[in-house]
Amino acid sequence: MANNSKFFLFNMKNGKKKLAYGNDLQDALYVLSLRLSEEELDQVIKDEYVKIPQRDLQKIVSELG
Repeated sequence: MANNSKFFLFNMKNGKKKLAYGNDLQDALYVLSLRLSEEELDQVIKDEYVKIPQRDLQKIVSELG
């Protein structure tokens, strides 16, 4: 079975970004819900995201919060 995980970079209300991965958007949001507290998850703007290729992850590290 191939790994179809994708990386999603979500905007946050505080201006930072959160990175999550999953097979699709809902999967990535579920992963975030496991990693973040309820207060942190409330900061994530769930409909403001971009898909990031794995090879480009180093380019966005400074944006993460």
